[in-house]
Amino acid sequence: MDIGSRLKELRILKGLTQEELADRAELSKGFISQVERNLTSPSIATLMDILQCLGTSVSEFFSETAEDQVVFGQQDYFKKLDGELLNEIQWIIPNAQKNRMEPILLTLKAGGSTCPDNPHEGEEFGYVLSGSVVIHLGSRSFRAKKGESFYFTADKTHYLTSKAGALLLWVSSPPSF
Repeated sequence: MDIGSRLKELRILKGLTQEELADRAELSKGFISQVERNLTSPSIATLMDILQCLGTSVSEFFSETAEDQVVFGQQDYFKKLDGELLNEIQWIIPNAQKNRMEPILLTLKAGGSTCPDNPHEGEEFGYVLSGSVVIHLGSRSFRAKKGESFYFTADKTHYLTSKAGALLLWVSSPPSF
């Protein structure tokens, strides 16, 4: 564990300058600076004083909980190809079906479509990255092209089609893919 960086992070989160922390802990600003840059190590008693000034305990400071992944790249995506419907779905957030919403990248090949989705509770949002799509919502249809977005409640049968192909960012809440 990088004690200096962790202390600096906590200090900044608390909105304190090095001088303010030093004053509260009855230390010098230079000492705080050296600790944050890992040029010196505080004694256990001094570390406990600093942590108390930062509103945390030694056990909280040293507990290393696994942080949730925030940024995902193509190596994290899960892909599903559907040759019959001429589409490809990429789940761009792994295990998103456990979340309240599920963002995917949907590629519709020329003449492609999605499976009709039965009415359900929830909402659907899409942003057309390239091409154009027709959104079939109950007995009505709507066209969306590159740069346009769409949103609807999922209380009617719904699906998408594309004559020339399209790439979309699609978010479903709750997950339905």
